[in-house]
Amino acid sequence: MDNQNKETKDCCQSCDTNNTQKGFWSGLLMGLIAHSGCILFIVFTILGVTTLSAFFKPFLASKFSFYFLIILSFILTTISAVIYLNKARLLSWLGIKRKWKYLATLYGTTIAVNLILFLVIFPAMANWRIGLGDAASLAVINQTNSKLSLEVDIPCSGHSYLIIMELKKNQGISEVIYRTPDFFDVYYDSNKITKEQILASEIFTSFKIKRVE
Repeated sequence: MDNQNKETKDCCQSCDTNNTQKGFWSGLLMGLIAHSGCILFIVFTILGVTTLSAFFKPFLASKFSFYFLIILSFILTTISAVIYLNKARLLSWLGIKRKWKYLATLYGTTIAVNLILFLVIFPAMANWRIGLGDAASLAVINQTNSKLSLEVDIPCSGHSYLIIMELKKNQGISEVIYRTPDFFDVYYDSNKITKEQILASEIFTSFKIKRVE
């Protein structure tokens, strides 16, 4: 009898572990969905695939696209949870209580992925050209250029790369450095471009400048 109870307990623990793993991978996928446009735009731009990066540019130029994808990711997460509970015949308040670990893993992973992308991945990718925190590179840029600091109304850090790429199309802008959550340090040659011309860049018709320093 004791062996039978032990086998049943071990089986239940194994099922719980498998379900938790499923919740993690589902949450990871849902978290990435919310930023798929930003991720693909950055990757294609870095790889030099201009045709594909241009395809995502109009989508990213709309601030509403970000909010749509965030809402979509949590809708899909909820649908995934409902399907799981329904298959297990636990689609009820009691079932939610019984499977709270799976649900906590699912939603927790979705939120964690969003935070990691917001706070770590996107800021690092935005500044990968000069090396994040490279004091020597920043010193050289600062000595040879004028500096303009902008606070821009971007919905998330994933849009920072789009702002940088669009600004650097202007002749005379040497470098653009992103600082979380929505600050951009623009280094430029004042003999080739003026402050007013920078502020009049087309990208700022979609993402408004909140403050200039």
